[in-house]
Amino acid sequence: MVWDGTTLEMIKNGILETLFMVFGSSMIAYLIGIPLGIILVVTDTDGIHPIPALQKLLGLIINLIRSVPFIILLLVMIPVTRAIVGTTLGAKAVIPPLVAAAAPYIARMVESSFKEVDAGVIEAAKSMGATTWQIIWKVLLPEAKPSLLVGAAISITTILGYSAMAGFVGGGGLGAIAINYGYYRYQTDMMLVTVVILVIIVQIIQETWMKLSKISDKRIR
Repeated sequence: MVWDGTTLEMIKNGILETLFMVFGSSMIAYLIGIPLGIILVVTDTDGIHPIPALQKLLGLIINLIRSVPFIILLLVMIPVTRAIVGTTLGAKAVIPPLVAAAAPYIARMVESSFKEVDAGVIEAAKSMGATTWQIIWKVLLPEAKPSLLVGAAISITTILGYSAMAGFVGGGGLGAIAINYGYYRYQTDMMLVTVVILVIIVQIIQETWMKLSKISDKRIR
């Protein structure tokens, strides 16, 4: 591979496209996943406002979507993606399937984080007459914040892995560069460079969110 200005520009654009796909889809997925996770916890049999039928139905739907491999989800959602963004190629076209794959995963991560909250704290809030919404907003979310941030690190790095797979179906980013140049053209050096960059991005995300988790954890102060 000739490492000239054009190649470096391509890699720079690939990094920007990858960050756009990952953080854009993560933001939308969290806007969907957090409410879903809250509903799963609140409507559980031992939840604040038990509705077992709703909880089981929502859990079943989430599990069904999570069980679909991402590469298949990419293909199945082609008509939906075209309807939403007007194209099935490039970084923008990867956002809808990334959101569809990540939102159920995030919902389960949020559910797990909320279930780590001490039941005694919730009972104390109930005894003081707190409403369901007040318990969610003033008890569950603040108490679960460190765990939610750790979950965010795991979720975002998982989405980064999904975004790399999108290169097989015309998605953009570093995954597309690795596949189109490193795999199809047998340019091992390009493949290695993209892998190293992806590893660095994962490490930055992991370290940043873990530090934020420690800062927000009142138990270690």
